Amino acid sequence: MRVEVIVLIFYFVGMIGVGLYWNRRAKSSEDYMIGGRSMGPLVTALTLQTTAMSGFMFMGGPSQAYMLGYFAIFYAVGDAGGGLVNITVLGRRMRRLSQLLDAISPIEYLEKRYESIPVKVVACVIAVSGLSFYVLAQFLATGKTLVSLFGFPLSWGLIIGCGVIILYTFVGGYFAVAWNDVIQGFIMIGSVLSLLALCLHKVGGFTGLNTKLAAIDPTYLSIWGKGNQYEGAWGIIAGAVLVYLIGYMGLPHSVNKHMAMENPKTAKKTVVYATIWTQLFCFSPYFIGLCGVVMLADLKDPEMVIPTLAAQMFPGIVSGILLTAIMSAIMSTVAALLLLIGTIVSVDFYKRWRNPNASDKKVVFISKATILIVSVIGIAIAILNPPGIFSLVVDTFSFMACAFLPSYVCAIWWKKANGTGALASMLVGGITVQIWAQGGLDVVTGMHQFFAGIILSWIAMIVGSNFGRPTSKEMHDLVERCKGKKANVSPKVQMATSKHLSTENKAISQFVLGNRNQVLLGSYND
Repeated sequence: MRVEVIVLIFYFVGMIGVGLYWNRRAKSSEDYMIGGRSMGPLVTALTLQTTAMSGFMFMGGPSQAYMLGYFAIFYAVGDAGGGLVNITVLGRRMRRLSQLLDAISPIEYLEKRYESIPVKVVACVIAVSGLSFYVLAQFLATGKTLVSLFGFPLSWGLIIGCGVIILYTFVGGYFAVAWNDVIQGFIMIGSVLSLLALCLHKVGGFTGLNTKLAAIDPTYLSIWGKGNQYEGAWGIIAGAVLVYLIGYMGLPHSVNKHMAMENPKTAKKTVVYATIWTQLFCFSPYFIGLCGVVMLADLKDPEMVIPTLAAQMFPGIVSGILLTAIMSAIMSTVAALLLLIGTIVSVDFYKRWRNPNASDKKVVFISKATILIVSVIGIAIAILNPPGIFSLVVDTFSFMACAFLPSYVCAIWWKKANGTGALASMLVGGITVQIWAQGGLDVVTGMHQFFAGIILSWIAMIVGSNFGRPTSKEMHDLVERCKGKKANVSPKVQMATSKHLSTENKAISQFVLGNRNQVLLGSYND
């Protein structure tokens, strides 16, 4: 058996082991879905960033650099600052408000903040459809990675790789996903930096790389892309930067991480860890893609740049670790996506509409059943009609980000934002991206689909919030509370807060009474 295969098998077994270990810690639906709101700064930072990076960074990103040259670095520029913007803008306030609203799902959070059932319905449809396509992209990356390693058909690569991801997510829930993300985060960054260093050494550093690229085609060095195909299209460049710089604030599986933090203060240290990690990681895959132009002139599938270079340049065990890094990026994202889809269906559909009195055990069962169903459908589509990873990720990312970003940001920063504005923003943003992508309007207008979608989505939020039912006084008070400052609050808000204190009070009472009974029993025995 090849060494690479052995390394990957050990990795898979380790991930499943983590899932089995944390299975014992998930005592309630809140534990299973958001880790009991107990995640510290390092875990939050790495699970946020590894979930955001996905297989796109090892396959989609390098392929764009391979095909377009330095233009692809615009995506890396936005990605490098995306985590910082996301945590800084949403982190502390969203953590506070989600607990004040008693929300464990990012969709439930929107419904309660905007006091609107239509917002919940539309958000559920957008989230489940968008997240499902995102899962499909990661499944494709899984299959391609294992095909490059084992050399057998894509269908077997999908079944084996995705089966492992499904198993540890199914068993361990958020605890397993988060702690596996920590392990995977260190594997990803160590592997990609090692491969980049060796590639640059082979091509003569950045100077040698640029010289060789210019000899092949000078436009590889142009900011307009190979062949200057985007010349003068500043709207496309702006969209390429912004899609990842601010887009993460609109992804349900990213903002969900804020809700799982141990406390609002966790956000401060999380920013530091996340920023260090992204600066070291985000640019590397794109530069490896540029090295691939020089070193892999006859590569048939540009999405295989990193797997091919890893197999060629490193001995078996190191190559296996590098391929494990690709699996790490994919698995961290798929696990988070599947878990969130299960949460939305079980909490926002089933418990909200079908069975309001459902027990925690029943809710977790529905969540796990959803994970299995979505996984089977995703694997089947990936086998029968596999699309390109880069286009699928960017389209889906833009669709969800434009639909949700204004709603999540305004939820904590603009008290006047209401259900009408949120609903209009989601519909206009999502539909605009679809029209742009399906109609190829980026070429016609010179404007990236994300740039067009986010502008119109913000306009819809601002205009729409001037119509419909205004935000209630109670919600004004809650938004004020989420700032972390002292504020006069209504009796209803005080009741909402006391609800969260009741759990702690109950635990303390049980502890005190339990000790008292033990003392009395001991005295009686004496």
